[in-house]
Amino acid sequence: MKRSIQKVIIVGQGISGTFLSWFCYQAGIDFIVIDEANTHAPSRVAAGIINPVTGRRVVKVWLDDVILPFAETAYKAMGTFLNLPAITRTVLIDFFPNPFMKESFLKKLAQKEDYISLLENEAPYAASFNYEFGIGLIDPAYIVHLQQLLPAWRTFLKQQRRLVEEPLDFEQLRAEAGAVHYKDHTADRLLFCDGAAGSANPYFSRLPFALNKGEALIIEAPELPAGHLYKKSMLLAPIAEPGIFWAGTNYIWDFKDEAPTADFRQSATHTLEQWLKVPFKIIDHKASVRPATVERRPFAGFHPVYTNIGILNGMGTKGCSLAPYFAHQLMEHLLYQRPLQPEVDISRFKGILSRPLQ
Repeated sequence: MKRSIQKVIIVGQGISGTFLSWFCYQAGIDFIVIDEANTHAPSRVAAGIINPVTGRRVVKVWLDDVILPFAETAYKAMGTFLNLPAITRTVLIDFFPNPFMKESFLKKLAQKEDYISLLENEAPYAASFNYEFGIGLIDPAYIVHLQQLLPAWRTFLKQQRRLVEEPLDFEQLRAEAGAVHYKDHTADRLLFCDGAAGSANPYFSRLPFALNKGEALIIEAPELPAGHLYKKSMLLAPIAEPGIFWAGTNYIWDFKDEAPTADFRQSATHTLEQWLKVPFKIIDHKASVRPATVERRPFAGFHPVYTNIGILNGMGTKGCSLAPYFAHQLMEHLLYQRPLQPEVDISRFKGILSRPLQ
């Protein structure tokens, strides 16, 4: 079917908004991005890790055979366009934290699960890490260089005069048949990629968000072997500068704000002291609120009443892998009416979304 969309407004420039705007650009669709620079946004705090297996029972991530190759290709294409390395393929060194996790890993290994194996030579890591139950290997894993990619795309948007750096004022937003108006901008569609703020968005606040808070320490550990991801009871990921690592992954469900907490700093420091044999120094402490969902699936699609207002949100901790694929799928749905993945399509919430706006 021939497309009729001429202009799109995208709200948010996290990983979802970045890829939606990238695919708009690739398709030749006029667009603007409305985004205030929020240093606590998850995409500006995250390490950018893509791990193909997840959980205590070592299961493959949802749609791994489709989403992971798509993500790798999409990041490489965007990186080439921006002249930067957007993604690095690596391996994850998985130190089993307890006998149960080792047993789960070995059980999946016996079932010939993809991506996993036992590390044959532990010697390179014995001098740097304390561990008691052996080491597994997850291959491939990926590091998305978010702290280079997102600012580079933002710079491009500014150069193209496609970026409006301000918070969205809902009082200035008006939707009518066939058009959306925001201040002096008029578009065919408006797409919200507003992360945790989506839970308070009057159009989509009824969706079953399940926000959680995550924190990370940025540490300097120059003696730690570089080039790999490390996991025990927390994750260690190398970031841009040599010898600098991101150390995190926690889920806080009951929180007052997005600020870093002393409790996490203390517990994470203790964990690192028990795990690492090499010296380290804490140089930063970050936190953010993730837009997770009750069903652990993203939200994509258009409002059942305000049909020219849409959403791409709810990526949780899997934004780096899920966002490219579902941003592309939402664009295909928008331009050519191709179906959305049923598990993400917000049409399943038509009943609650059809109620009066909150």
